[in-house]
Amino acid sequence: MGVATVQDTTNTLPPQRWLQLELKAIDSQIGRWQSRRFEIAALHPAEPEAAGALPLTLFRDERGDYRFNLSSGSPRLFVTGSRVDSGFVADGLTLSQTVAAAYMDGERQVLSCPLPEALQAWVEAFIGRHGELLEARRKGKKGKGRAQDQLGVDTVDQASCGAVKATGPDGRERGSDSGNRAHE
Repeated sequence: MGVATVQDTTNTLPPQRWLQLELKAIDSQIGRWQSRRFEIAALHPAEPEAAGALPLTLFRDERGDYRFNLSSGSPRLFVTGSRVDSGFVADGLTLSQTVAAAYMDGERQVLSCPLPEALQAWVEAFIGRHGELLEARRKGKKGKGRAQDQLGVDTVDQASCGAVKATGPDGRERGSDSGNRAHE
């Protein structure tokens, strides 16, 4: 008998693509104040060793964000970076609006451009290969200072919901004919 080798025939795409950006500076003047902002003029595939090439890496724990982005009317690619002198230095790419927002909270600049269809197909394949990420809602912890889940009607006794029972000195219920039914 010969040795049998099993070869993986699935063509798995790596979760990373390298891209190169062309930025365009737009100068504007409001009153006496001069302002410069940047836009992404073009986006090109690149080799990892190319000057200015940035990796676009997909992460399994961000699949829900990718699905949200793809299902929007206009999927976007987000470019993170910093202003240096009168220019912009891009240092990261993401498809997650959550990640982009975190950069903006850190007072970094984020640019965006429409996501090319080839990259949309690549992201769809990534999500298809790894499955949809369903976000599970966590229940809050019970304890001091936390709201208790007591909404709705009590299941103990719906007839006496909100009613107060009056009892006599002997502990028996007053105003009720429960003890007098035997005399009738």
